[in-house]
Amino acid sequence: MDKILEGLISSSHTVPVKKAIVKKVVEAAEKDVAAEECRALFTVTTRLILLGEDAFQKQVGFQVLEAYARYHRSEFESFFSKDFVLGLLHGGYEQVERKDPALVDLVHCGLRLLISCPAVLELFSVIQVEVLRLVCERPNPALCARLSTMLSDFVQCVPRDKAGVFFCQQLVRTISYFHCMVSQEQELEEYVGQVTKVSTLLQNIWKAEPATLLPSLQEVFAIISSTDPSFEPSIALASLVQHIPVQMITVLIKSLTTDQNVKDANMTKALCRMIDWLSWPLAHHVDTWVIALLKGLAAVQKFTILIDVTLLKIELVFNRLWYPIVRQGALAVLSHMLLSFQHSPEAFHLVIPHVVHLVQSLQADGLPSSKAFLLQFTELIHCMMYQYSGFPDLYDHILEAIKDLPKPSEEKVKLVLNQSAWTSQSNAFTCGPLRQAGKSETGKTGLVNLGNTCYMNSILQTLFMATDFRRHVLSLQLNGSNILMKKLQLLFAFLAHTQRAAYAPRNFLEASRPPWFNVGSQQDCSEYLRFLLDRLHEEEKTIQVLESTKPSVAPAALLDSSSTDPVGQTSPEESEASPLSPAESKAEEDTRTVIERTFGGKLVTGIRCMHCDGTSEKEEPFTDLSLAFCPSAASQDAPKSEGTSPEPKVVCQGSVNGGSEAPVPSSAADQASQVYPSPETSGPPLSVPDLLDYLLAPEILDQDNAYFCEKCGCLRRAEKTMKVVSAPEYLILTLLRFSYDAKYHVRRKILENVTIPPHLRLPVHNAAPLSCTSSPLQVDSPESSENLAKKLKPSQKDEDEDESEAGGGDASVQARYVLSSVVMHSGVSSESGHYYSYGHDITAADAEPFKEDARKVQGECGATPGPAGQGGTPPVRGPEGNDWLLFNDSRVTYASFRSVQNITNRFPKDTAYVLMYRKQELDGPHANKGPPANGLRQRAEPPLQKELLDAIIKDNKLYLQEQELNARSQAMQAPSSSCSFRPNGSDDNNPPGSCGPSGGGGGGGGGGGFNTISRLVF
Repeated sequence: MDKILEGLISSSHTVPVKKAIVKKVVEAAEKDVAAEECRALFTVTTRLILLGEDAFQKQVGFQVLEAYARYHRSEFESFFSKDFVLGLLHGGYEQVERKDPALVDLVHCGLRLLISCPAVLELFSVIQVEVLRLVCERPNPALCARLSTMLSDFVQCVPRDKAGVFFCQQLVRTISYFHCMVSQEQELEEYVGQVTKVSTLLQNIWKAEPATLLPSLQEVFAIISSTDPSFEPSIALASLVQHIPVQMITVLIKSLTTDQNVKDANMTKALCRMIDWLSWPLAHHVDTWVIALLKGLAAVQKFTILIDVTLLKIELVFNRLWYPIVRQGALAVLSHMLLSFQHSPEAFHLVIPHVVHLVQSLQADGLPSSKAFLLQFTELIHCMMYQYSGFPDLYDHILEAIKDLPKPSEEKVKLVLNQSAWTSQSNAFTCGPLRQAGKSETGKTGLVNLGNTCYMNSILQTLFMATDFRRHVLSLQLNGSNILMKKLQLLFAFLAHTQRAAYAPRNFLEASRPPWFNVGSQQDCSEYLRFLLDRLHEEEKTIQVLESTKPSVAPAALLDSSSTDPVGQTSPEESEASPLSPAESKAEEDTRTVIERTFGGKLVTGIRCMHCDGTSEKEEPFTDLSLAFCPSAASQDAPKSEGTSPEPKVVCQGSVNGGSEAPVPSSAADQASQVYPSPETSGPPLSVPDLLDYLLAPEILDQDNAYFCEKCGCLRRAEKTMKVVSAPEYLILTLLRFSYDAKYHVRRKILENVTIPPHLRLPVHNAAPLSCTSSPLQVDSPESSENLAKKLKPSQKDEDEDESEAGGGDASVQARYVLSSVVMHSGVSSESGHYYSYGHDITAADAEPFKEDARKVQGECGATPGPAGQGGTPPVRGPEGNDWLLFNDSRVTYASFRSVQNITNRFPKDTAYVLMYRKQELDGPHANKGPPANGLRQRAEPPLQKELLDAIIKDNKLYLQEQELNARSQAMQAPSSSCSFRPNGSDDNNPPGSCGPSGGGGGGGGGGGFNTISRLVF
């Protein structure tokens, strides 16, 4: 019969003929057959199974073997002996190698045929040893899958006891070597099926022998936590997660995260590889385990690992959202990673470039599942934009893409954020320098946030965009590296010429930070600006005094003129005449400091007794005007008794040459404590000219606020007026948005939108030239006991001013200004939020003189021309009309003036706080006299001095070296250990974000940022 079968298979008959003959051979198995003939048939069928040329021959081999083994069991038992099985598994079969899956199929078939024979027990014990040996040899997925199928059918072949534990561990490690090298869908499905069979075997063993589970999981962690660069475990290990009981999560994660033997580098590797498992198509509960491990690490305050892994893997997790089969689990992990990463917006900003494309794809999909997923995804995006609300340049296109989708309520957003935080607001986090992108298309340099230093960064960028001030500072010949002006000059030089995308101003921060500013804490940018200008002014004054005591033949001063000879040296005569600026027509004007000549103006405060007409006047210098908000329309319209007065307004003057640094406390502070989220009146919104008019409007002093007239010798009803008598070259306006809530004892923010005109008019009284007098007047600070009531004049204020001007006794001219910069505050409290600034590099085209017939020109803002303000539209330049720049710490992007005006409408928490206007030359009868801008204005950027140029060249070389080193480090895939954390008290205000370090560096002490973030405020 064996000869017939061999001849049939090798014959040229058709397949139907062959099948018919094979059927006859199978039917003959029921008859008596000699033992030798049976053995010959078993040999022939074994050859067909193992060496058959095609599937038909293999099928014939199995069919005939099973038929004759069933009817001639004793002969088959003798043929399929222990020695025969060992021979197959050790040496293979002729040219068939011992690791060929066909051998396992044959053994599997033999066991099935011998299941009722006593000899099978001996085979079981042999196979238990052999499968353990095979697994230790790391079989490929196909062989391992066949082996798993056999062991699932014959659990008696699975090793037991200690051997069983070892077998499970080795099987887990074998899975880690599975790597799919195919790309065809059918082959991929086959690969996934093979892995599923192996993981199912382990599941069955774990259920039958629970003692094998924990050692298996320990082996999984040992594999995925390996830092061996030559070994990368397969993501096929993800197939095991779904078989781990969910009830074990808490115990396992706690044990894992508190194990002192587990190093941070190993934990980081393990977590990264678990996140990679999200790509496995059939894995369930992977997201559950990843989130549980993230929470466990946060519970034990291992923030270094969390920060590193989040920044490394957040983009990969986001990319999984494109694949529907793994989308839901990926979204769960992405949500947790983003919502818990609350100390810095960097993680969210890494995925921002991909958000719009994903939203558009999901909207075009139209499937119900896609629509439901899109709702969850947009809710996450809304939460993140709320958390980090100070980046309109990044969020505008996202808001446009999701404008038709539901938006979660603010209460829900806050709840989600509070539940997702790494800590309970008791710890702060820190990390090393963040990754820097290339320099922006604007060509401008950002400033690295050194730990809640956005208040400083926004002010420095504003000063840098004050073109005349910047050029004058860069042209100064300064000796002595310890003076603050020298450090500012170096900072400006780096901002103008460094190749870095962002410069870290660490030295300047140390030198310019007010002593009462806590390191790493959120601070008021206006307070910092006043302190900085005062320091620069007092420092220069001190140097002038020291130089005045030296003989006229002394060497050049520490602060020297911008007018130098070709070799950069100033003559003694020039040094004596002007330590800071070129010699001008009046010697007394030479003593004014750069700050006085750039930002200094003068106010005259007058009080007129309404009984005897006696007048008392006092002149005060100022570097900025603090604009209080007008009382609400409702309070103005309500009837009041003569003695009732609204909130007193006190001008907060800079401390240059006297003046208070804060508003004088008043008894009407309760009114200032109110927060105005939006104007409730139906009229036009407030504008900067409105607030300026309100500041300069007369006040009536009466009853409790009555004025003591020295002429009358008693308290009298009086009128207090405030007039600008000298206009600064750069007018700084601070909007008093932070008011004290006497009821809750906190400072609240007034969120009311204020329209910002691109052009402004400031009434300057007296016929004298608009420049400051020869010698600044030293005056005392306003007495804190004054309690003045200010009331707006009726709507005829324009006519009253016209009448005043017509009288000739106190004529005024209109100083014209163009908007230069705006500092924005994003947040709802003075104790939290984020500062960023918009800047406009005003060129000669912008500085053209106003024409007298242009008074009625309306600006984009639509502000009505009034006594103190006028709208206008600056020339449109730059790409797509974006001639403004947005400075947001390390980021610098193009913006438009329309975006500056509309920022509060789109982002209610983002409001203008500090404005800087540049004075323009007048044309006509009131034209400015004398040298323009006190000699400050230069037509071009000054050339860099050699010392500054050398410092920048040195740092640019260092920057290139850093870039090369970073590239090598990334290629080596070295584990990151750049982050650290330090607990730092509590934050009762639950601020929305943080200003962490953001990378980059600079020469001259500008290199990387502080590794401390004291508050979760950015």
